[in-house]
Amino acid sequence: MTTRTARRTHRTRPLQVVAVGGAALLALSACSSSDDSGSDSTRSDSSASSSPKLSGTVTVFAAASLKESFTALGKEFEKDHPGTKVTFSFGGSDTLAASITGGAPADVFAAASPKTMAIVTDEHDAVGTPSTFVRNQLEIATLPGNPDKVASLKDLTKSGLKVVLCDKTVPCGAAAQKALDASGLDLTPVSYEQDVKSALTKVELKEADAAVVYKTDVKAAGDKVEGVEFPESAKAINDYPITLLKDAPNAAAAKAFIELVQSAEGQKVLTAAGFLQP
Repeated sequence: MTTRTARRTHRTRPLQVVAVGGAALLALSACSSSDDSGSDSTRSDSSASSSPKLSGTVTVFAAASLKESFTALGKEFEKDHPGTKVTFSFGGSDTLAASITGGAPADVFAAASPKTMAIVTDEHDAVGTPSTFVRNQLEIATLPGNPDKVASLKDLTKSGLKVVLCDKTVPCGAAAQKALDASGLDLTPVSYEQDVKSALTKVELKEADAAVVYKTDVKAAGDKVEGVEFPESAKAINDYPITLLKDAPNAAAAKAFIELVQSAEGQKVLTAAGFLQP
């Protein structure tokens, strides 16, 4: 080999190393890109599987006083989760609780008192411990303009005044009785109603002069009635618990509905209706 050839051979070796190194880098880059793509795909699949799409019907048994606010939240839930439907059974909490323990199919129970919720939990028909999501306070509902000049709880004992109360087994009736006992008052109503909406309707139809109901119901009635606050109501505030039911046909959607009720958005709807924060 000549000296010139040796020099040429020496000069080309680094170029060969560079070429090989470049090819290796390209191959490594391709592998890395492929691995990243697979990782992204895995992450995407994992994310999708962690939040499954909700569907089907959610059946909610709820106290009558929740009718307006829960109906609004049900519509919001259906909007947020296309393919779902929320159906409600509103009524006296004691009656609803008895239906649940009797085997009525339902996903969620929202009661107007811990006592009526206990009917369900005592039979082990609830999942976990029910949580209080709102509270409610009593108010006197009178005819528009308050023609009988009702200004206090004591005024309801006036002779000739037709007053309606909820039945004592219903949370609004138990709360009214608690307020009356705290005041040392004795009141005999013209009728006891099975839920707060029925009591309020008596006044709206002018079949009664006044009724002891919740502030939320007075607010929902608008100008059909007039509300009168009374200090004794502070001693009879009801906590409202909510729970997922043990044999819920649609547990996944039921949990999501309960989360909505307890969320900031849900609480905004409930407080706007007149409920108190828990």
